[in-house]
This record gives sequence, C-alpha cells and structure tokens, in this order.
Amino acid sequence: MPKHALVTGAAGFIGSTLSERLLADGLRVTGVDCFTDYYDINLKRANIQSALQNPQYQLLELDLGAADLTALPEVDVVFHQAAQAGVRASWGKDFAAYVHHNVLATQRLLERYQNTPLERFVYASSSSVYGDAEKYPTDEMLLPRPFSPYGVTKLAAEHLVLLYGRNFGMNVAGLRYFTVYGPRQRPDMAFHKFCKALLQGDEIAVYGDGKQSRDFTFIADAIEANVRAWQRATAQAVYNIGGGSQVDVLETIAILEKALGVKARLKFETRPPGDPLRTRADATRLKQDLDYATQIGIEEGLHAEASWAQGLYGSKA
Repeated sequence: MPKHALVTGAAGFIGSTLSERLLADGLRVTGVDCFTDYYDINLKRANIQSALQNPQYQLLELDLGAADLTALPEVDVVFHQAAQAGVRASWGKDFAAYVHHNVLATQRLLERYQNTPLERFVYASSSSVYGDAEKYPTDEMLLPRPFSPYGVTKLAAEHLVLLYGRNFGMNVAGLRYFTVYGPRQRPDMAFHKFCKALLQGDEIAVYGDGKQSRDFTFIADAIEANVRAWQRATAQAVYNIGGGSQVDVLETIAILEKALGVKARLKFETRPPGDPLRTRADATRLKQDLDYATQIGIEEGLHAEASWAQGLYGSKA
C-alpha cells in the first residue's frame, strides 16, 4: 500500500508542484484547496490538471478555517502549504482573511491530526517571520521580528505547529521559505510580474531604488526540502529554505531581459510598508539535518520561469 500524503493549498504554486512530485514518487495524494480569489482561479485550476489525471490523486474543495475536517482522510504525512499569501495586501481590512486562512486553519488542521499516527506534519513557513533581520545571513535561532501583518500570521501559525509538537508529541517541522520562484509562480509575485510586463511591453514597477536584495529559492529546491523534511527532520525543528541565490531586483530584471530578448521599461515607485530591504538565509541546518543544499542558481531558474511565462502570455513580437 503506497504512503498517503495530504497537501493543502494543492492548487497553488508550491502545492501543485509538490503534489506532482509525490505522485511521481508513487504516493497517494489528497489535495485540499478552497480556491480563494486572491488571484485568478483559472490559473489554479490549470495547475492541477496533470494531477487530476492520476488515479492516485483526489481533490477536496474545502475551507480549512470553516469546514468539517472529519472529511479529511487518515494520511501518513501532511504538507501544509495553504495560506493567504502576500505582504502588501495584509494591511488594513483584509487582515481578517490572513488570520482565518493562516492561523485558524492551521490550528484546526493540527487538531484534526494530533491523535493520528502521523509520520510528519510539515508546515510551510516564511522568511517573512524575520522581518528586517538583525544579522545576515540569518539563522533559525535569531529572534523573529515580522515586518508585516502577513509575517505575524505566518509566525503565529509556526508557533502553533511547534507547540502542538511539544505538547502532544506530534512530529512536526517548519520550513521558512526564502522567496520561492519558478514555473507556476503566483501572478502577484515579482518575477511573474516582470515576465508578464516584458512580454506585453508594459512598464515594470520597481519599488525603491531596485537595490533591495532577496535570497531566491527555485521551486524544485523547495519541493526537495519538503520531501526531506518529511523523511529526515529532527523533532520540532524549523529550517531556512534558501541559501543559494542572493541578488538585487535590478540584477534579476537584467537576467529576464536576456532570457526573453526584451528591454525593460522601468518605473520607480516608493517602497511600500512591510518590505524588508534584504533577506539572506543561513542554510547550515538544512545541510546538517536534511543533507541538502539548494541546487538551482538564479540564472538557470529565471530562464526556466521566463520560458514558462512565454507559454502563458506568448512571446513579444
């Protein structure tokens, strides 16, 4: 009997890619998604078309923050990728949605599985928990100080996962993603927006002077980290998922210009609240515990995303 995995946020960028990897590895996969309208639902539906063709895949459409979770099957591992995403949208009146989808949904999912023989509960956290970190590269022992409401909810959910682990003996692990990118990246994320603008001849909005930098993680590396966290993580551990490609915004635009053969038109705008100037992962723990270091460099990764975006939007004449 193959192992059975639950993947939440299964129609999203990371969740759909992870589901396909697990199916390819011979697992049964139950995907869960509530198809919020944060971005085009048609893109989410397209993400899962391949998985839906596999007889080992089942999709449940439900809201983890409100539905009766007894509908969820008994599984061997949970990969909790579902979240209300986005730093800039988390201010103001929309904060309630972040509490619902990020905090309440996580608590209810933990309650559902705390008394089951689960091999691991893997939680998708975020480098946003660090905010403007006090040191770079940033290791997991640094006191988290989120710089946005989104980061606050991701940290709160991470704490819930860890305290359920400590109090109830659940095998849990948290993965602090550092800006995951690649094919299927959400349309509100920078590289997707850059590719679309280049292909459609639009201006690219650059916040601040474009010198703010990020540690970027290619999707395949994030997926491998999930699988290894299930199989190898130590008790109640959190891991930085990054450490491979720290570059600034203007450098990434130059790479995409080369990949797509199009010159960018830039429009500089004020840096919005909640955006840290820099992120950089200390990935020592990832290497020590999970025996993994990120493999895909920024040029190779951005060329892959650019090629995918051409299929989505067409090549600029």
